Amino acid sequence: MNKLTRLISVALIALFAVGLVACKKEAPAKVAAPPVAKPANEDVNAWQEYVTDVVRRNVEPGTSPYLYFLPGASTADFQGEYDRLQEKLDGDLGRGITGDNVVLAFASPTSSKLADMMVDSFGRVEAGSLKGARVMFIGDAADSQRVEPAVTPSGATYKFVDAK
Repeated sequence: MNKLTRLISVALIALFAVGLVACKKEAPAKVAAPPVAKPANEDVNAWQEYVTDVVRRNVEPGTSPYLYFLPGASTADFQGEYDRLQEKLDGDLGRGITGDNVVLAFASPTSSKLADMMVDSFGRVEAGSLKGARVMFIGDAADSQRVEPAVTPSGATYKFVDAK
């Protein structure tokens, strides 16, 4: 009876071990979500979703992104929005921003107006005052050609992402 009990115990343990191995499932591979498409209109919520996705895909983990978003020109108080954002940007740039983990991300459905603002604001920045920071412009390629030379003297690393 002792041998029979041991044999049954060993068989049950072996069966249990085989069952565990057979049931062990691998974690499903993470499937990357497709990129959010650029909105066809000036809907602020759609643009914020789009810009958040673009920034997330273009910054490294551990960075601190700061978003400067200018709504579309058809917004009811566009000039007021423009002036307030310009004032905030001037204040932030005037203080100086340093650190390898800082990303200043700029986006707008009205790329040319945001580019105007950036050229103006970065034109007043002291050379080298943003050393180590990164500036990301999400907009049109033609506007990037104006923005990059304005950002470069600040010492920040410039990155352009074509809004498409």
